[in-house]
Amino acid sequence: MTHPLPRRTEPRGENVLPFSRHRETLLSLADISLARNGHSVLDHVSFDLGRGETLGLVGESGAGKSTIALAAMGLLRPPAVTLEGRMQFAEHENLLAEPEAEWATLRGRRIAMIFQDPASALNPCFTVGRQLESPLRRLLGFDRAAARRRAIELLESAGLNDAEARLAAFPHELSGGMQQRVMIAIALSCNPELLLADEPTSALDVTIQAQIMQLILEQVRARNASCIFVLHDLALASQVCDRIVVLYAGQVVEAGPAESVLRRSLHPYTNALKSCVIELDTETLTPPEGGLPALGAMPPGCRFASRCPRATARCADQMPPLRSLEGREIACWHPG
Repeated sequence: MTHPLPRRTEPRGENVLPFSRHRETLLSLADISLARNGHSVLDHVSFDLGRGETLGLVGESGAGKSTIALAAMGLLRPPAVTLEGRMQFAEHENLLAEPEAEWATLRGRRIAMIFQDPASALNPCFTVGRQLESPLRRLLGFDRAAARRRAIELLESAGLNDAEARLAAFPHELSGGMQQRVMIAIALSCNPELLLADEPTSALDVTIQAQIMQLILEQVRARNASCIFVLHDLALASQVCDRIVVLYAGQVVEAGPAESVLRRSLHPYTNALKSCVIELDTETLTPPEGGLPALGAMPPGCRFASRCPRATARCADQMPPLRSLEGREIACWHPG
């Protein structure tokens, strides 16, 4: 039986500012640029995340959403990529300048990630118990018995029946939904302050999707943790996110409170994404023509100009800056 996702209780409106301006900031990305093989993947990406806040990164495949999550987890680092900018986390002024030894103290314990495909993320050679107990023993110093007890509690909190028996199972012996619950239990095992959830329900059927999203929200809120969701589904983002950051070709084009961004989008690309949402009474879908520009051939102006119905000569020649407008951030010469 599925249950409706828990609703946000905070007031919303066009003049509501991002939560991070009212709450203590946990994570701050400032002018993050990332290049792979000489090609720009992220271009001066900036946003803040407050403690206890949920934020959604939305956009087409290739927009840079998962790249941001992997960089925030410290899994994309030089020399594999070129990475510039500043990433502030809690008391750390710039994680990008920290050595791998410092990342090792954060990864898993204070920053954790739920990967998109649990079947690939879980090690097929080890039991669920070993994979769940390992971070408890290595990062928190639990002994074998305490780690086992805590592992059972985590699996139960993740909604797995007969949790003790599941410890002896290998990942391939579990269904996709059960694998994702194990992944959530592992990610939350050390009570991280920041959880990164990269399309956590994309491989699941719709009935299980709602259960998994509700589970993540309940567990995050119980820990007063912050969460960044990587999502394609705008309808889902409207239910689970306090704020939304819309990405296009590695750039932030619109960001603000979820309700105001989705109720009255100012950027043509956000409107285009909304036109692709499938609902029960949808009769026609109007996706934008064309696709993202190639990594090695980014235009000098607005990267959405070739697909935008409002585009002018200025759009093709000049890149619009990210500026504040109506309580949100927008990068467009012709917003509205």
